[in-house]
Amino acid sequence: MTIADEIAKLDELRSRGALTAEEFARAKARLLDGTHVPAPSVDAINNLRRSVTDNWIGGVCGGLARATGIESWIWRLIFAVLFLFGGTGLLLYVLLWIFVPSE
Repeated sequence: MTIADEIAKLDELRSRGALTAEEFARAKARLLDGTHVPAPSVDAINNLRRSVTDNWIGGVCGGLARATGIESWIWRLIFAVLFLFGGTGLLLYVLLWIFVPSE
């Protein structure tokens, strides 16, 4: 998407009343300056990697620990408890093991 397209979308939001004139001006200035800063949660998700050093099975809990700041043993406990609820923990762990890249 080009900068012109993004500014057009911002203008459309402003015309519908979703953005104030001040918010529109700040967002437009950020686009033109090239200083787009992603939200911290988005940045954490984009940097999520399976751990090579802190792993028991696939390194998912070690990677989650590094991304969130919560100890890996707590993530292991969460997955174990979720496993007791219909195997949800196992399903989530396997999906993360498959789709989250390694360090």
